Amino acid sequence: MSTPSDPPASALPRPDDAESRVPDVLRTAAAYAWRLIAVGIVVRVAFSVLGQFHRIAVAVFLGLVITAVLRPVAGRLARVMPRPLAVAVAVIGGIVLVLGVLALVGETVADQRTGLEKEFVAGVDRIERRLEDPPFRLPAHAFDDLQSRIGKLLSDHRSALISTALSGASRLVEVLTVLALALFCAVFFTHSGEKQWQWLCDQLPRRARQRFAVGAEAAWRTFTGYTHGILLVAATNAVLVGIALFALGVPLAVPLALLEFVAAFIPLIGSPIALAIAAVVALASKGPLIALVVVALIVVIGQIEGHVLHPVVMSWAVRLHPVVVALAVVGGAVAAGVIGAVVAVPLVAVVWSVYQALRGPAGEAA
Repeated sequence: MSTPSDPPASALPRPDDAESRVPDVLRTAAAYAWRLIAVGIVVRVAFSVLGQFHRIAVAVFLGLVITAVLRPVAGRLARVMPRPLAVAVAVIGGIVLVLGVLALVGETVADQRTGLEKEFVAGVDRIERRLEDPPFRLPAHAFDDLQSRIGKLLSDHRSALISTALSGASRLVEVLTVLALALFCAVFFTHSGEKQWQWLCDQLPRRARQRFAVGAEAAWRTFTGYTHGILLVAATNAVLVGIALFALGVPLAVPLALLEFVAAFIPLIGSPIALAIAAVVALASKGPLIALVVVALIVVIGQIEGHVLHPVVMSWAVRLHPVVVALAVVGGAVAAGVIGAVVAVPLVAVVWSVYQALRGPAGEAA
């Protein structure tokens, strides 16, 4: 009986033939896909590690922010006095300035407390009467039921509220600890940052030092530029809001201006949220007409910030498209809350500047 002969070797499929049948687009996409997966795993691990030490990471970030603000001041003072004394004067002056602003806010709230209580009670009554009139026509007992339900809810969850307040006190201790550590880091960064940086560079292989220095210089230049720019934008917004609220007679103009200053550190969404709170205060104290003016102020401030301040002040430090900024803010908020929203934009800007610096002539030469 004859057995079938083996097929010739040329008829067997070869790996090269199978690979050649895969389209180039799919092969390229697969190559990028596994690289993106590897980068995603590294980023995930890095954020997981930082999450375990997030308080230290936040303290170091705040220390760098304080250093970016105080370092130019200490450098100018060091021309006429010893460096340690210049750093001490800059740090103490910054602390006095912050405490002075907080004292001014506290004094303003204390002075207006009695009048505010009357204005808010009268404002709530006005809002209730307007909601009872056309076109809303809400029943008069609806607000009484709402108040009784709120009171019952508070009494039923009294223990939970007390535990929340106690946890808030512990959170306050954590915040003060982080601020103290940030100030401690900022003092040494401002005084001897060059020596610490040189020590870090000396630990690297000689071949990597030049490229590392190029990327680090670009990162610090972008970070300081962003810090100075966002401070200028926040201060301008706060001054404009404070003047407008004071002219409209809205109470708590100074605290609301300070809230606008802090909220401006979250690009795109911080200022509207702060001004929305100001609109609620205006509605309760001055009525709907003044509240509508404050709402119009939200639009005006947004236009000034988006079309004047950010392009003029921030363009030389941060070259990011508004869509990238929006995605960074939302992604940072989802990943780490308010802190993530604040950190996201400078982090993306620093990474992009380092990438561009390493691709440029200086990075290629290194």
